[in-house]
Amino acid sequence: MYIFKFLCSLHFIGGVLVPFYLDWGNISFTQIMILQSFFVFSVFLLEIPTGAFADRLGRKTSLICAAITVSIGALVYSSFPHFYIFLLGEFVWALGYALLSGADQALVYDSLIMMKSEKKSKKIFGRFTSFQLAALMVGAPIGSIIAATYGLRYTMMFMSVPSLFASLTAFTFKEPEPKKKYESKRYMETLLTGVKYFKDHKILKILAFDKISIGALVFFVIWTYQPLLKQLDVPIIYFGFVHAAMMGMEIPFMNNFGRLERIFGSKKRYLLWSALIAGITFILLGINMYIPLTVVLLLIVAGFGLSRYVLFQNYMNKYIESDIRATVISTISMIDRVVRAVLYPLVGILVEWSLTYSIMIIGAAIIVCALLSGVEEEHLID
Repeated sequence: MYIFKFLCSLHFIGGVLVPFYLDWGNISFTQIMILQSFFVFSVFLLEIPTGAFADRLGRKTSLICAAITVSIGALVYSSFPHFYIFLLGEFVWALGYALLSGADQALVYDSLIMMKSEKKSKKIFGRFTSFQLAALMVGAPIGSIIAATYGLRYTMMFMSVPSLFASLTAFTFKEPEPKKKYESKRYMETLLTGVKYFKDHKILKILAFDKISIGALVFFVIWTYQPLLKQLDVPIIYFGFVHAAMMGMEIPFMNNFGRLERIFGSKKRYLLWSALIAGITFILLGINMYIPLTVVLLLIVAGFGLSRYVLFQNYMNKYIESDIRATVISTISMIDRVVRAVLYPLVGILVEWSLTYSIMIIGAAIIVCALLSGVEEEHLID
């Protein structure tokens, strides 16, 4: 699974994503945000069906299909520079992402249960995601070299290769037997059971609010840092290296959650302060005009803000039964997609109005959501 996650996450486009759209794709920043909104809305439509697919036919099958679909999506996306071709590519990619979402976490956690090692889930999920981040770190500089040597189009096109190898890796997986059998459950029953399970679970809803609201807002650093660097006249050749550094900053955080929680005094206090620090840093990014300090602030946002979702993978799984794990996780992801689909066009409009004020507004919103969170220490079970 570590190898699979690495190959699926070997995204060459990360460091030159905005230039790919603006220069090769010839579209505006607002159209970029519309594409992202379409992507997350597509994933929203596909989350529950693909989650039920994984629960019915197996996580291994879902992951194989996911990797193949993502490989096809990269080829579609790089075929011709046109907004509607990009829309088609986003939908294909959304299908692959939805097949992957929830199924990989569920397979990892159920494997830990089979090995009687579920208490290690926080450490394992941190390491699992570290392989994803390592791939993003490696992929971004390679993508910059590909873009400079062959052109921006090939940065996207070559991403189909590692995804294809990921699908071959997935054929080697051995899936744990579920505690309950699915054969007697019809598709709609599986789907609705997952939705109802989440709806009726108070603690899951509290955890989901924190994860989704803050996670969606913090993620906009990925879409605003390149325009910010451009505004500060940073040469584009350095974008990929800044991207790699941001991804790399998450790894020590994800592998030291226990230590960080002890430093901050408790699990709840770390969740709160990681969000507050990210929010304050966003505001400082809007005010600051000094390039080295901007890079430092971006690394702080990445470390404290972008890494938080791994903690929720650990905490939420403690409250979900194995036979509907992928479906419930997909339900939560579906809500996440709706929130992001709404936010993307709004942020696009804000950025075209003022990049500086947009970043500061996002920071203030993160702080408000952190203060509204209802997470208590007893909800956070290891």
